[in-house]
Amino acid sequence: MSQIKKENMQLPEKTIFKSTNDIFPTDYDLREAYPQCGSIREIRNKSLETCSIPSAGVMSDRICIISKGELQTRVSSAYLALCSNYDCIIPSFAFKFWVDNGIPSGGSYGDINTCIPYFYPPDKEVCPKSCQEGYPKTLEEDKSFGESYYSVKGEENIMKEIYENGSVVGQFSVYEDFLSYYSGIYQHIHGSYLGSHYVRIIGWGIDNGIKYWLVANSWGESWGDKGFFKIRRGTNECGIESSTVTGMPKL
Repeated sequence: MSQIKKENMQLPEKTIFKSTNDIFPTDYDLREAYPQCGSIREIRNKSLETCSIPSAGVMSDRICIISKGELQTRVSSAYLALCSNYDCIIPSFAFKFWVDNGIPSGGSYGDINTCIPYFYPPDKEVCPKSCQEGYPKTLEEDKSFGESYYSVKGEENIMKEIYENGSVVGQFSVYEDFLSYYSGIYQHIHGSYLGSHYVRIIGWGIDNGIKYWLVANSWGESWGDKGFFKIRRGTNECGIESSTVTGMPKL
């Protein structure tokens, strides 16, 4: 969970124009809708990385989706954390940073095919000025940029945003009973509040009459359902429908 160091900045809230043609499927999973986009299926481990993971993941997903699979960029969560001056950069600042500064590519620790992979154990404490040795591009050449950033609120608006443009970052309150989740649809029942947590929402569905969001966590594949979980949808469970953040890439 995140100990937030700075309050969320006010983001422009996207105005959703609904039409009578907006009929969403009962079940929707970005992993199935865009099988060519490997980033959507990836689960990283926050214990080895930072809480910039969900934001970097959404950026990577959207670059692939908007480019129709031509670009398989992995946006660097390490660069985002080190160069934003926040170990735990909140999504609103992360997407603004993407628009204003650009972010190079970066995968997990040891990835030689990206500019700034994650460092573990950390061998850098300052913002990198160049890509790792042997990488064929300069850091500036390797950067991707965002074109816009905004918030989306409410069940139908979030569904429409995911369906049309890709994953979003959700923030929700974590309680003790969430830690023991392994399957099914999570709904807070008992336990103390532990803090806020950021995740990547990649779809939705209905199970035994209960609506849910399909979510990628960042606690490794051994947690939950191979790193993913479901949380009740349509009731603003733990606040997850009140503060989603995302942005569009500049291609």
